[in-house]
Amino acid sequence: MDFAFDARTEELRAELLAFMADHVHPAEAVAEEQRARQDSPWRTPPVVEELKAKARERGLWNLFLPDPGLGAGLTNLQYAPLAEITGHSPQLAPTALNCAAPDTGNMEVLAQFGSERQRKQWLEPLLAGEIRSAFAMTEPEVASSDATNIETRIERDGDDYVITGRKWYISGAMNPDCKVFIVMGKTAPDGPDIRRQQSMVLVEREAEGVEVRRAMRVYGYEDHYHGGHAEVVFHGVRVPVANLIGEEGGGFAIAQARLGPGRIHHCMRLIGMAERAIELMCRRAVSRTAFGKPLARQGQVHEWIADARVAVEQLRLLVLKTAWLMDTVGNREAHTEIQAIKIATPRTVVDILDRAVQLHGAGGVSQDFPLAELWAAARTLRLADGPDEVHQRSLARRELKKYLSTTRP
Repeated sequence: MDFAFDARTEELRAELLAFMADHVHPAEAVAEEQRARQDSPWRTPPVVEELKAKARERGLWNLFLPDPGLGAGLTNLQYAPLAEITGHSPQLAPTALNCAAPDTGNMEVLAQFGSERQRKQWLEPLLAGEIRSAFAMTEPEVASSDATNIETRIERDGDDYVITGRKWYISGAMNPDCKVFIVMGKTAPDGPDIRRQQSMVLVEREAEGVEVRRAMRVYGYEDHYHGGHAEVVFHGVRVPVANLIGEEGGGFAIAQARLGPGRIHHCMRLIGMAERAIELMCRRAVSRTAFGKPLARQGQVHEWIADARVAVEQLRLLVLKTAWLMDTVGNREAHTEIQAIKIATPRTVVDILDRAVQLHGAGGVSQDFPLAELWAAARTLRLADGPDEVHQRSLARRELKKYLSTTRP
């Protein structure tokens, strides 16, 4: 990245780059070795806790939170280049900085909508990195790309809510440090406004009736470092009414507020993943020979590297523009750009990673390089936080609306 940001961002970038080089990248192999030796693959490797302590010492902690009383107080535009750097090691770096999903979104929800008691009980330990959390929305029996389809019931019974439903791909739920779920379900399933039927409640992972049934794989990976993606069943789980986040019927609006920052954070990290892919492509190209000359002198390889560089520079500018708009005019006015980056970034980064895999041959699909796992993560983000088609539909409708209201001459 050649252009300059403000002084504080540049200082944090320099500190983070040094932290990545000195601590995070060397810890990647160590973390894998430690995880393989543990009694549970879901337990956080000790080296990750060491990274967290080092990050806090350097002020690289809770960088995603714009509230200076809770986090670093950075704008989206300031955070963007930092999130990109963490994308070079997406398994370790975000967790080391306490900037990993789904905790980031959950912390934002509690900070914005949580009661004083909820913030004291759950937000404070999350901010300190003492516990992890999960966000339970997606369901296997319905098309969860349309959140109004959710079937989980949250029914009032005196001073309690009773939660019944089945969720899956609940990120982080396999980690024993995960202590609380934010569960989205319907408190008014027959309500006239389909966007006021949903609510969110806090459910302790150890509550009676919570069954963490199994870990769901993603292209064969279990994503141990982020606590997996679990299938979770709620068998008539009782929680106090005080565990309601916000108001009854406010779940859909809270979900939308949560997704805006989350989408741009994913896109920022994806650009970092693409940068690592380009680096690996270039290192591979100058170190291997085929058909009598180095891969770096093959015309096809030139095209792949050049196209990747152009695509990354374009994506970065679009993401930075989106971050700037979110800061200056708000998420609602930046809606088109948020959708545009969510469509373009995962799709483009998947293509770059695919070329990098191709250049590495058998090594590209092996565990000896990070490319296969990075590809799986990037491809999954074409589904997470809303599939491409949902964003395309919404974006196109906004564009068409400008013309549908125009009177023909």
